Amino acid sequence: MADLQHLEDLVVQVRRDILRQVHAVNSGHPGGSLGCAEFFVALYQELMERKDDFSMDGIEEDLFFLSNGHISPVFYSVLARSGYFPVEELKTFRHIDSRLQGHPTTHEGLPGIRVASGSLGQGISVSIGAAEAKTLNKDNHIVYTLCGDGELQEGQNWEAIMYAAGNKVDNLIVSIDLNGQQIDGSTQNVLPLGNVKEKFEAFGWDVLEIKEGNNLSAVLEGMKKAKAKTGNGKPVCVLLHTVMGNGVDFMMHTHAWHGKAPNDEQLEKALSQNPETLGDY
Repeated sequence: MADLQHLEDLVVQVRRDILRQVHAVNSGHPGGSLGCAEFFVALYQELMERKDDFSMDGIEEDLFFLSNGHISPVFYSVLARSGYFPVEELKTFRHIDSRLQGHPTTHEGLPGIRVASGSLGQGISVSIGAAEAKTLNKDNHIVYTLCGDGELQEGQNWEAIMYAAGNKVDNLIVSIDLNGQQIDGSTQNVLPLGNVKEKFEAFGWDVLEIKEGNNLSAVLEGMKKAKAKTGNGKPVCVLLHTVMGNGVDFMMHTHAWHGKAPNDEQLEKALSQNPETLGDY
């Protein structure tokens, strides 16, 4: 396992990257990105079996698909700091002709991006296709995906969830970012999701919960348990309880920062709560 302190430092640096990317262009989605920093660091630094050289086919390695593509700032930061492309390129976030668009796309050829994800609700479907391709190719690796909880209001997810269990797609781990917030308010007020755990279990999935989704050690432990459950005839769902805007006190526990950039004063305050650890870009 990588040094835990180094991973903790990386989480803080990723939060700085998120804030600075969004502030620089006064555009983007910091709330959900901040809430998922621990998950992405755990995934790319410890959990996934991945190759140093990126290839779109992803043969003989684990794959990850981001379904809620608006949290691209955290995805780009972790990809860069995991060696997929130069960290300096984070300066180009959301610029015209940048490879780092607001929602990840593939036509710019950015290493680490295997699918465009702007329209919500499609990540599980894509991941199932990739997982079944691995099975057909006798490639014994895992496909991971991340969805937002508000995203589960999209009907296509439930078709995919039913399909995965019905076809015993057991090399698949779908994590749900349960922060209880979406762009128009809390999920409870916009459209209540009910008991997500019971829903997935009713559809035939193995379900694990990570109650402390912003505790890196808890995320590492929980995701390793999820990985151990693969290969047993059922797809695996991880319910990741996070806080939107985590790590910045005035952004936490509210939908207000779902898609809003901090101004100069707010950025300074946010960065003061997340001191530079591994070097800014």
